[in-house]
Amino acid sequence: MILVTRFVFILRCPVLEQYCCVSVQGWIASVRGGSFSSQGKHITSSCSLVAFNTDQAVHLCLQMRQQEVRLWDSRKLSPSLSSLSLATSNATLMPLFDPDSGLLTVSGNGESVIDCFEVNSSEPFLSQVSHCLTDLSTRGTALVPKLALDVSCCEVLRLLQLTDNFIVPISYQVPRKDFHADLYPDTVGHTPAMTAEDWWKGENKKVLTSQRSHSWGNHWIAHKKIGPSSKFRHIQGAVLHRDTHITNLRGLHLTTPGECDGFCANGQRVAVPLAIAGGQIAVFELSQPGKLPDTALPTIQNSVNVYPFRTGDDAKIRVWQIPKGGLTETLTEPECVLRGHTEKIYSIKFHPHASGLLASSSYDLTVRLWSLGTGEEVKRLSGHQDQIFGIAWSPDGKLLATVCKDGKVRLYDPRKSTLPIQEGPGPEGHRGARVVWVCDGKYLLVSGFDSRSERQLYLFSAESLASGSVASVPADVSPSTLIPFYDPDTSVLILTGKGDTRVYTYEILPEAPYFMECSSFHSSEPHKGLCFLPKTECDVRDVEVARAIRLGKSTIEPVAFRVPRVKKEFFQDDVFPETAVWWEASLTAAAWLSGSNGQHRKISLQPKDMMPVSEAPKEVPVRKYLPSSVYLEEKTDEQKKEELLSAMVAKLGNREDPLPQASCEGVDEDEWVSEELTTHTHTPRMIHDTL
Repeated sequence: MILVTRFVFILRCPVLEQYCCVSVQGWIASVRGGSFSSQGKHITSSCSLVAFNTDQAVHLCLQMRQQEVRLWDSRKLSPSLSSLSLATSNATLMPLFDPDSGLLTVSGNGESVIDCFEVNSSEPFLSQVSHCLTDLSTRGTALVPKLALDVSCCEVLRLLQLTDNFIVPISYQVPRKDFHADLYPDTVGHTPAMTAEDWWKGENKKVLTSQRSHSWGNHWIAHKKIGPSSKFRHIQGAVLHRDTHITNLRGLHLTTPGECDGFCANGQRVAVPLAIAGGQIAVFELSQPGKLPDTALPTIQNSVNVYPFRTGDDAKIRVWQIPKGGLTETLTEPECVLRGHTEKIYSIKFHPHASGLLASSSYDLTVRLWSLGTGEEVKRLSGHQDQIFGIAWSPDGKLLATVCKDGKVRLYDPRKSTLPIQEGPGPEGHRGARVVWVCDGKYLLVSGFDSRSERQLYLFSAESLASGSVASVPADVSPSTLIPFYDPDTSVLILTGKGDTRVYTYEILPEAPYFMECSSFHSSEPHKGLCFLPKTECDVRDVEVARAIRLGKSTIEPVAFRVPRVKKEFFQDDVFPETAVWWEASLTAAAWLSGSNGQHRKISLQPKDMMPVSEAPKEVPVRKYLPSSVYLEEKTDEQKKEELLSAMVAKLGNREDPLPQASCEGVDEDEWVSEELTTHTHTPRMIHDTL
């Protein structure tokens, strides 16, 4: 409990079990004893707060508009142990301290920065852990109880940020796998150790600790050991060489709405939105990397703002034809314009098999099917009660799935009915969602938010949506929606959000445990998003199972996702089955509307000069070390001496080589005698000099 006034601050120290009064002059008083215990130097400040850590006190003050964090030993306040200067601001700093992890969070009222420090009992006493920039200004902060943390992802601290309109959770996680007991000591429980009357009588008791974290950890370790593991668990993401980057990208639109995926790409080119009036879109050829010129580039020019690149604020869908070789001049006239929606369009999806057939969702709560050949609306689906977050065609192109803000997941058969044939409960959060088909169309995967606004992944059976999700897995705490990409060849799911630095990877199974987490890819700076290319763009010789385009603030970078293998000289046919040519249509829109169904042709990715690893000859295991009999063989003393002598001689050189002094010329005997007589009288002096 902290009671704050302008000059005096009263707080409860959970470890010392006593109330202390701290003034801006640096006094600490014992309320129960009625006396001052120690005094520090006078601190001139307009407003300050104090947090305790056992025998240490953290003082945050505002001096001449310079925010500062100081650490004192409460047993001796003069001088301070350590101090750190923060920003220059009039905002009052609000400290929160977690005694289990030793983490101190500091935020200013009305500011959009939250700093985290680690407090130690020895040098360095204060060390900064993170500098978090928030989207909204902070009005207050609070710590979530330790028993509510997700120890499965090594979450050591969770902070609730109060803004003008939201309460945003901020998670602090240690990048480790499995449970680590050193991160979770026994935490203080919620049952009081004594009454106020007992405390006034002079008793001191400690609050009982809880060991729930340890039991959780044992359960987590047992689950990790017993559960299956994925062959993609060590998948590695890496940004390709700078020679493949497109740099000096200027005027990028960085504030696209949450319902927009950010940008789009195919095997030849990438399209990005620009922050220029009229909804302009830049199109770049992936085969022409390098630094872009500072001059203006040819673009696609719309009359209104566009978001998913073919939709706009005026409820119209514009379709553009990009010439071969890329844009050479600015395009102002689209190939066709689709009119029918009455509100802003949310998203569009092309049919996976039929050419010139696409579906669009709008804020008018309808999903409409369009034929590009005729430029007309061919179907209108209804039944939604709120904003439609996402739509997705089934792999065979027969069904259409939607996820809605009203908390429902719906399934349509557009050729039979305009109303949903199935619906079931979806994500409880209302901040956004995406849907994608997985496991050969047997399941629907939805990425969204739970009731606490934490990002969550849900798996639904396409045969029984009303039963709810069959499995779910938490991701992390972040305001952006996770945008999923699913590879049907490997059943690998890759997700990331706009503004994130982490890319999640899972292998999806049609049976329990359904989700198998793999290694994550971390980028050095936040990205606008990822857009994945056709499978033919992957380097199968390097076991590259997916390739994406990463959009940064001023760069476009290719990212390769590889599976580490030992025998790379063989084609890894277990991770590269025949892949469907999904970028080619298998029937016309008219044929699909009349009841026909298409199927994609499949191609092999195996190079002609590589042998499948399944057909590779099995090698006979070769003993890497000498048998133990060699080391255990008894040797005589003479053999040991000979080996030792040989080793010494090998270091000194060949024994048969003459010594250096052997090459010197000798002198006659007479010369020796005369020299001896000459120098005899000088011998004492020479010895004296030597000494």
